[in-house]
Parts: sequence; structure tokens; C-alpha cells
Amino acid sequence: MQELRSRPAPDRELSVDGSCPEPVLRTARALRAMSSGQILRVVCQDPASVHDLQVFSEQTGNRLLAQETEERAQGKVFVHWLSRR
Repeated sequence: MQELRSRPAPDRELSVDGSCPEPVLRTARALRAMSSGQILRVVCQDPASVHDLQVFSEQTGNRLLAQETEERAQGKVFVHWLSRR
């Protein structure tokens, strides 16, 4: 998983509580509503989102800037930064 040294400031943030396919579906919907070059930060609890959003990025042309895992009180969360194509 690619870790960021400095996190890009997102234009929009999305928190997804559900599991597969919810993170990909909600990410796709959010990106469609954004302009080219804008950055979306997605926070998920689903570990499959790491792989799923990598594949989503490859298939759609939306750029996956970085991914990281954070430990929080409720457990691990997976954070993804994508740039709208």
C-alpha cells in the first residue's frame, strides 16, 4: 500500500461503512459529481477496498494517488486518495 508523506488536501471526503461493493459504488458516484483533477478522500472499514479501489482506478482511468491504513478506536480504517480523470 502506497503511503503518503504529505497528504493532498481533498476537495471532497467520503466515509463508507459498508463492505464490497459499497466502497467502489459510492466512490464511482462521488467521482462522477466532481470535476477533472479534483481529489476525493475515501475512508472505509472494508479491507477489500484496498484491492477493489486499485482495480477500479485501473479500469476507469481515475488516478489512485495513495492508500494508507490508520488505527482508530473502532479498529483499522483504510484511507484512499483518488483524483478525478
